[in-house]
Amino acid sequence: MYGAEWCGDCQRSMALLDALGATHQLKYTYIDIEADPAAAARVIEINGGMRSIPVICFPDGTHLTEPSDHALREKLIELNVI
Repeated sequence: MYGAEWCGDCQRSMALLDALGATHQLKYTYIDIEADPAAAARVIEINGGMRSIPVICFPDGTHLTEPSDHALREKLIELNVI
């Protein structure tokens, strides 16, 4: 997950992932785009020039940008993670 500490959507998505991780052994890596210029560039690349976060990348090669909790949960269900 690419994000930034100041981002409310990032905090919301991390809270959901943390809650699901507690019950489903879900693990993720948080990458702070403010601390890592290469990560910030990757976010812009993924989003076609936009610096929108959070960007959550999945093992199947897909990603979600600024997902709602519902969309994130549905993606995790689709991947059989939860």
